[in-house]
Amino acid sequence: MKKWIGIAIVSIVLIVGLTKVDWNRIGKDTLFVEIKGATDIEETTLENGEVMKRYVYTQPAFTSEGKSKEVTFTAAKELREGAYLRLYVKDGDTVTSYEQVSRADVPRSITEK
Repeated sequence: MKKWIGIAIVSIVLIVGLTKVDWNRIGKDTLFVEIKGATDIEETTLENGEVMKRYVYTQPAFTSEGKSKEVTFTAAKELREGAYLRLYVKDGDTVTSYEQVSRADVPRSITEK
């Protein structure tokens, strides 16, 4: 009986871990960016005739130490100008995920620039 309870607990933990963890953020470097506006809009027509828009942003982002790096990423909706984002990147410049943060969450070395 105890064996089955143990197996059930381990199974639940694994299922929750696999469904709730954002694998696009684990082990990635972070950059910070202030949104200046979309540089391009990509439109794709789906099979049902619906048009899907992707907003493309190409602008400088900054490491926690304040070093600048040019990145390009897309969003399903138009992002608010002036919003601060934490970008999760792999291979130096490939954005895998992002989240909006407050100005207070941005390292001081970046906000002083």
